[in-house]
This record gives sequence, structure tokens and C-alpha cells, in this order.
Amino acid sequence: MSSPTAFTAGRRRTRYRAAVILTAAALVGCVSVGSGFAAPSASAAETANLTGVVLGVGANESQRIVSWYSSADTSQQIQLAPTASLVAGAFPAGATTFAAIGAANIATSGGFNRHATISGLSENTAYSYRVGSEGNWSSAYAFKTQSFDGDYDFLFLGDPQIGSSGNVAKDGAGWADTLAVATAANPNAELLVSGGDQVETANTEAQWDSFLAPDQLRQVPFAATIGNHDVGGKAYEQHLATPNTDRSAAYYSNGQPTSNTSGGDYWYIYKDVLFIDLNSNSYSTAQGGGGDAAHIGYVTDVVNQHQAEAKYTVLVYHHAIYSPADHAKDSDNKVRRTDYPTAFSNLGVDLVLQGHDHSYSRSYEIKNGAKANPDEQPGQDDVYPGPGGVIYVTANSSSGSKYYDITAPDSSGTSGAGNGADPLNPSSYWYNSVENQEHVRSYVKVSVAADQLTVQTVRSGTCAVPNAAVELGKVPWCGPDNGATAAQPVGSIVDSVAIHPNHGNGEDIQVTVPTAAPGEFGWTIDGGNRLVDLGTAVEKNGQYFEANGSINPITVTDTRHTQSPWSISASVGDFRDGTATFSGKNLGWTPKVVTPGAGANAGLAIQSGYDGGTGLSVSRGLGSADQGHERGTAKLGADLDLKIPGSVDKGSYRATLTLTALSS
Repeated sequence: MSSPTAFTAGRRRTRYRAAVILTAAALVGCVSVGSGFAAPSASAAETANLTGVVLGVGANESQRIVSWYSSADTSQQIQLAPTASLVAGAFPAGATTFAAIGAANIATSGGFNRHATISGLSENTAYSYRVGSEGNWSSAYAFKTQSFDGDYDFLFLGDPQIGSSGNVAKDGAGWADTLAVATAANPNAELLVSGGDQVETANTEAQWDSFLAPDQLRQVPFAATIGNHDVGGKAYEQHLATPNTDRSAAYYSNGQPTSNTSGGDYWYIYKDVLFIDLNSNSYSTAQGGGGDAAHIGYVTDVVNQHQAEAKYTVLVYHHAIYSPADHAKDSDNKVRRTDYPTAFSNLGVDLVLQGHDHSYSRSYEIKNGAKANPDEQPGQDDVYPGPGGVIYVTANSSSGSKYYDITAPDSSGTSGAGNGADPLNPSSYWYNSVENQEHVRSYVKVSVAADQLTVQTVRSGTCAVPNAAVELGKVPWCGPDNGATAAQPVGSIVDSVAIHPNHGNGEDIQVTVPTAAPGEFGWTIDGGNRLVDLGTAVEKNGQYFEANGSINPITVTDTRHTQSPWSISASVGDFRDGTATFSGKNLGWTPKVVTPGAGANAGLAIQSGYDGGTGLSVSRGLGSADQGHERGTAKLGADLDLKIPGSVDKGSYRATLTLTALSS
């Protein structure tokens, strides 16, 4: 925008002639930009104790869902502001608010639950937020968005199961250490994805308190998964709100979304990945729920509606159907192993993330319930799944609260529900490329790139404290090779594989379009001192005086990638010479595009108000451009027509023409 300028007119009148001078000295312009939204703040009727705050994943990159507990049933909200706008930790008056919803908790939990969805986030922005109400806010927490497109990493965390060692404090210490180690090693990781079994006992709040204690759960969005130890009560749903969630009875293990069970299936898209999260506790219709068939129907519907919006499809559920330890031969997992794989192959699933078996495994490429490529070698670090090929990963314990030892194959078969030996590695199950148990904590890092998923399993602990199962003697050894080899250091890699998607028989062509420079919109006035001199007015028929001329051209530049509409308008005040005046309505104009560009269109001609009307005494359009216009530069002008009533005294009159620029 140019510096302020005035548009003035002067008139000197003799008996037979008048002199009119238009001077440009202070053009005033403004730019209007669309703003965000704000919900009205709520005031607390009573002070509430606000606990268990967790930052959850939203439906997409621009959303987050925050959940918390409240000791009082008050109207509450989230308050959000860019961190840069906080002054000495105080939120600005214009901070955005999002109203919360919730209900009373079940009796064993006590209090009330609340959650709200933050939406409209901008990329690459640090935000601060707090929950509660005016005069009763929680502590402030912070998170940072990153680019809403391109490569990124997320971390998959297996069964914390706080309390399963019998010592909540030790389990919580291991869980907190894994989160600290993983996020420190991967500071730009954008999601924390759960393998389920957050706690040992579904409604024991002391275990939930320990699970929710690490600050990383308020800084990096957490995508919850329900495990068999979470399902037997309502605390999972009370603590962890999820996006796009279907809580129909079919997705509950007993077919009854009542106070003694949690459930539901949900999905979200984050950048190039469609995530679908299932309640695998509902696997059999004999229990009363919809069983595996209901989940397959859900995945089918979501894939049909949304798979085209992403490059990869990743499923997450708790009960590992291809795992190496105590649960590998469970009858319920054999049912799932028969029900799921062919459907997942047909639906184009790329990766399945699982928990439950407290050990690590990575499957071969599985298609329709069988090993797809007989030549794929154990531990192969690059795989190229063909159409229908799916990789299944089971995460080990992220807290160290419980480990299961790897079990031996049997003669039950090398496809389908069988647990026979791998011909290439007889100590492993036929379906697993890698099996590992060292009784040390670990996490799985998944790197999403344009043409591959890289899955790495990383040690987050050693045999040393914190490692509850080892500390309490729950396992007899620790380290690789059943303890025969010294424990490897924190951050060392257990397993790594690059999964290359299949491109069929043709050749796919890919191009990356970078973020365009935002460009700018602005205007300037041509001309040195911005004086428009209309000279001496000429008397017309003894009735009025007339003066003509042109404004100094206005140069408009618009290089914005958004190609948003713009307009420039103007109005003029009264003409003055000392105390003598005449109305600005007597000035009219005919706008024109002097130099085309930037999609410029000239405004309508406005006649002098001397002939009727209000002339330029009200705002009139000089030029404009529509949405989607070309980028570039234009020059706008206008021919002026000033008619001065014959009754006006002689003098040198000036008026200010105010220009206003509007742009979305």
C-alpha cells in the first residue's frame, strides 16, 4: 500500500472565469483480510479441577481434539492462540475459543469429561492452548503444526499397559522414558499412534493418571487405539476422544455401548495416509457385536469414500494376527487371521500396525492370507509388495511393564490360520520375516515418503532402569540372543524395512509442486507531488463552471498465488477554501484501465452530481478483479468531470479523494 496521500481541488473564481486545482496530498487506503472465528467464553459457576489433558489427533492436519477431566460440571472450552502472540505467558484478548462438550463420568472415574475440536489451524505455526473457563484455566500447553503436505514421520507405540507389572510407578517411568527418548530422537515426528492397552485395568484412574502424565501427550497429537485391557469400562472413551468415530453397537465387543464397555471404529487422514482404527475386541458375533464382518464393512466403506484422497492406507488395531509370542496361537487371533487378510489385500491396504503380543515382529508380504513372494528373504530390508501385498507389524512393549517370549512353530500349516514354520527360517512362524524379543523397551518409527514407507523399530531402553519387568524379576534374562549378548544402546535399530508401493503394469508419473511464494497485493500513485491540477474552470451558459482532467494513475500489483479478488474505490469530501465550501457530489469520473494486467476491470462512469445524484461523494469503484484472475500489474486511471454551481464564491478550493483497496 502507498503512503497516505490527499486528493485536493482548488477553485479561483472571477466574474467570468474560475480556476480549479486538484492536488494529491493524502490518499488513504486499507486492506481487509478475512479473520478467524471465536466462540463466546464461558464463565465457571464454580472452580473445577482440570486434569488428564491430552492432545488428540483430528480428522486432518488442520485439526486437533483435546480431551480432559473436570471435577465440576461447568461450561468449558479450549482457548487457542499463536504462541508468538502471548505476552509474558498471557493469552491475547483475541484468542480463539472452541466450546467443549462432555458428560458425567461413571462412578469409578468420578467427575466429568470434556473434549473439544480445534479446527482451522495454519501450517508451520506454534500454538499455545489451555482448557477450562474464565477465571478457571488449566496450565498452558503448546504444540507446533508442520507443513500440511509432503514427507513426515510418525511413531507407533506398543502396549504401555500401565500397572501390568504390579508397580504403576515403575511402569509409568518406563512409558515416560520411551516418549522422552522417541520424541528427542525424532523432534519433528508428527503423530503418536497407539497399539492399545494403555492401562492394565480399564477403569483404574491411578493407572490412567500415570499413562497421561508425560507432557508429550499434550504436545504431539495422540491417536488412541483400544486394547483388551481398555475395553472393560468407560474410561477409555472418557479420556480419549477420536475423530470420525462410529460408535454403533456393532463396533462394541458385547454389542452394547453401555457403561461397562468402550468401543467404536474411527478414521482420519493425515497428509498422504488414510488411517483406519478398529476395535478388534469385537471379533465374534457370538459376543453380541458385529464381529470381524462389521469391521470389514467399515474399512470397505471408508476406503471406497476416502482412499483416493491419500497415497497409503494404514490400519491400526490391537490384536496382532501375525505375531511371534504368547498370543500367536490364540483361537480368537486365528479367527481374525482367517477373516481379515483377503479383505485387506483386496482393499489395497499397505501397512497394518498391531499390539497385544508384547514382542516385535514384521511379516513377510502377505496376500490373501499367504506369503505372496516365496523368494522374499527373512529380514529383507527392501520389499516391493505387488497388488494386494500387505505388511503387518507388531510392536513390543513401550513401557517395559510386560514382555512375552517368542513361541515355537508347530505343524498346523503355512498359510491361513496355521502356525507352521518358515521354510527359510524354521525357528520362526511362516508369516514372519523378523521376530525379536530382548526384554527391552522399543518403539516403531514410520517414515512416510512420496514412494515408500520406511518402518524402523528402535530401542528406547536397555536392561537398566526403568524397565519394570526386568527390575521386578518378571523375566529371567535381558538382551539379544536370550540374554547371551549385551544389551544394545538406546537408539539402536532392531529392524528396518523400506516398503515400496506397487505401480502396476504401467508407469506412474509423479511431480512435486512446492509451496508457492505468497506474493503480495499493493498499489501506488504515479506522479511526483500527487497534485491533480484541473486549471481554471470555464463558465458554461452563465449557470455553472466546469473543469476537466485526470487523476494520477494508480498502479496495482497482485502476485498472490491465491488469485483472490481485489477492488479499489474512492470517494471525495467537500471542496473548501477557508470557510467557503461546495459539495463533493459535483465531481464525477469515468474510470479506465490505462495498462491491462492483474485481471483489472474499470469501474462504472459516475456523472457529476450537478446533473443529479451523489457523484463521488459516496464510494465508487475505480477498478476491480475477480477470483481466479491473472497475476501481474495494472494501471488504473479516471477522467474527471467537475461541475461547480454558479452560486459558489470565487476562490481556490481543495478536496480530499480517499482511495480504499479491498482484497481477500
